[in-house]
Amino acid sequence: MLAALADGMTNADIGDLLQVREATVKAHVSRIRTELGVSNRVQAAMVARDLTA
Repeated sequence: MLAALADGMTNADIGDLLQVREATVKAHVSRIRTELGVSNRVQAAMVARDLTA
Protein backbone atom coordinates (compact mmCIF):
# COMPACT_ATOMS: atom_id res chain seq x y z
CA MET A 1 0.00 0.00 0.00
CA LEU A 2 2.87 2.39 0.73
CA ALA A 3 4.22 1.83 -2.79
CA ALA A 4 0.83 2.69 -4.29
CA LEU A 5 0.66 5.79 -2.13
CA ALA A 6 4.16 6.76 -3.24
CA ASP A 7 3.08 6.31 -6.86
CA GLY A 8 0.47 9.02 -6.27
CA MET A 9 -2.58 6.78 -6.31
CA THR A 10 -5.71 8.07 -4.61
CA ASN A 11 -7.40 6.17 -1.80
CA ALA A 12 -10.12 5.16 -4.23
CA ASP A 13 -7.56 3.87 -6.74
CA ILE A 14 -5.73 1.90 -4.06
CA GLY A 15 -9.05 0.46 -2.89
CA ASP A 16 -9.85 -0.66 -6.42
CA LEU A 17 -6.39 -2.18 -6.81
CA LEU A 18 -6.58 -4.09 -3.53
CA GLN A 19 -10.33 -4.74 -3.74
CA VAL A 20 -11.08 -3.09 -0.41
CA ARG A 21 -13.26 -0.15 0.54
CA GLU A 22 -11.88 3.37 0.44
CA ALA A 23 -12.53 3.66 4.19
CA THR A 24 -10.23 0.68 4.76
CA VAL A 25 -7.52 2.33 2.69
CA LYS A 26 -7.93 5.56 4.67
CA ALA A 27 -7.49 3.64 7.92
CA HIS A 28 -4.35 1.91 6.66
CA VAL A 29 -2.88 5.15 5.29
CA SER A 30 -3.49 6.76 8.67
CA ARG A 31 -1.68 3.91 10.42
CA ILE A 32 1.19 4.10 7.93
CA ARG A 33 1.53 7.84 8.55
CA THR A 34 1.56 7.29 12.30
CA GLU A 35 4.12 4.50 12.05
CA LEU A 36 6.39 6.63 9.83
CA GLY A 37 5.94 9.67 12.08
CA VAL A 38 4.68 11.92 9.29
CA SER A 39 1.64 14.14 9.12
CA ASN A 40 0.50 13.71 5.52
CA ARG A 41 0.57 11.35 2.55
CA VAL A 42 3.13 13.43 0.64
CA GLN A 43 5.61 13.02 3.48
CA ALA A 44 4.83 9.30 3.59
CA ALA A 45 5.50 9.07 -0.15
CA MET A 46 8.83 10.83 0.34
CA VAL A 47 9.81 8.35 3.06
CA ALA A 48 8.86 5.48 0.74
CA ARG A 49 11.00 7.00 -2.01
CA ASP A 50 13.94 7.32 0.37
CA LEU A 51 13.55 3.69 1.49
CA THR A 52 13.75 2.43 -2.09
CA ALA A 53 16.64 4.69 -3.16
